[in-house]
Amino acid sequence: MDNKLFYIAIFSLMSLVLLNLVWELFFNPLNPNGSWMVIKSLLLLTPLLGILRRKRRTFQWSSMVILLFFIEGVVRFYAESGFSKSFAMGEIILSLTFFLSAIFYCKYNH
Repeated sequence: MDNKLFYIAIFSLMSLVLLNLVWELFFNPLNPNGSWMVIKSLLLLTPLLGILRRKRRTFQWSSMVILLFFIEGVVRFYAESGFSKSFAMGEIILSLTFFLSAIFYCKYNH
């Protein structure tokens, strides 16, 4: 069970990084020459090494950090329209997927 949760966590985290990069670079840049909003993807890459090493502590703190992206997705879902609204829903789904897989991975991996 914990192997599935581990792979779901990795997949959702990497998908969220890609979604944020594509969203901020191509579909909703603040500046036509590029946006500094892509830096928030670095925040998502911070726990990646610990997650890949299956460090329980990393799963714990990253499950709290990911809630910031859930909140951003909810706010932007109600504030945006068109493609951005779809990207916001993707952010909501992926952040919740990571959150749930991370906390259940911690629960079953003592």
